[in-house]
Amino acid sequence: MDETVAEFIKRTILKIPMTEMMTILKAWDFLPENQLQTVNFRQRKESLVQDLVLLCESKRASLRDAALLDIIYTQFHQHQKVWDVFQMSKEPGEDVDLFDMERFKSSFEKILRRALKNVTVSFRDAEENAVWIRIAWGTQYRQPNQYKPVYVVYYSQTPYAFTSFCHLKSNTPLLSQALTVASNHHKIVKMDLRSRYLDSLKAIVFKQYNQLETKFKSDFHGGILAERKEPLRCLIKFSSPHLLEALKSLAPAGIADAPLSPLLTCIPNKGMNYFKIRDK
Repeated sequence: MDETVAEFIKRTILKIPMTEMMTILKAWDFLPENQLQTVNFRQRKESLVQDLVLLCESKRASLRDAALLDIIYTQFHQHQKVWDVFQMSKEPGEDVDLFDMERFKSSFEKILRRALKNVTVSFRDAEENAVWIRIAWGTQYRQPNQYKPVYVVYYSQTPYAFTSFCHLKSNTPLLSQALTVASNHHKIVKMDLRSRYLDSLKAIVFKQYNQLETKFKSDFHGGILAERKEPLRCLIKFSSPHLLEALKSLAPAGIADAPLSPLLTCIPNKGMNYFKIRDK
């Protein structure tokens, strides 16, 4: 095993909390369980890491294996990163193609390698038709920096992709191009939306007030609701393929007063789409 790979694996394992060590190593599925059972997980972490690296050396772990371990660790700790949202679109009237994940991966990697010689691209399939992509950028004269990668999460059944911070801003257009072409879209834009939690960003096409509890208020006297002492309880849901743009157009369209209520404008800041409303 190459020394750089050994160091990469060592640094990744050092980041893993002891309470998650066995779970992440099993998810990695590189070291057989019978080998893991020979390791003393109660010793000092530095000694444990050394034992695990030796096992990886005996199995001749590759850079691809090390990158996969890093992806799994990042999946467990995705909240430690701030995720940007990119929305892709097709031409009007264009049919939706049957999605082939393997073709997407191949095309994505070819586009990056065609433009940049020194780049490492790794993939890991996830639940809900998602794929995690790890990209370690290099330059024409330097090998990829494995310690400052950018992560991309793409959901194949949606026009959305989520990216972590990219240290080399000059490579962002190349990343956007690879996403757009590989997924058979024609346009990609960065949305004014970010969060530390991917789960709160996956359903950005709707905003739902799960529980509305408020008493009836009216300038008119009389009526059944005016005498009601119990609060009204109901569910309100806003839904649109372009929800944020739709909310922005409420005031100009005369549907809502300007400025809009914070209840409608807090989505980009909070990265949430489930809310509860109660009277003060």
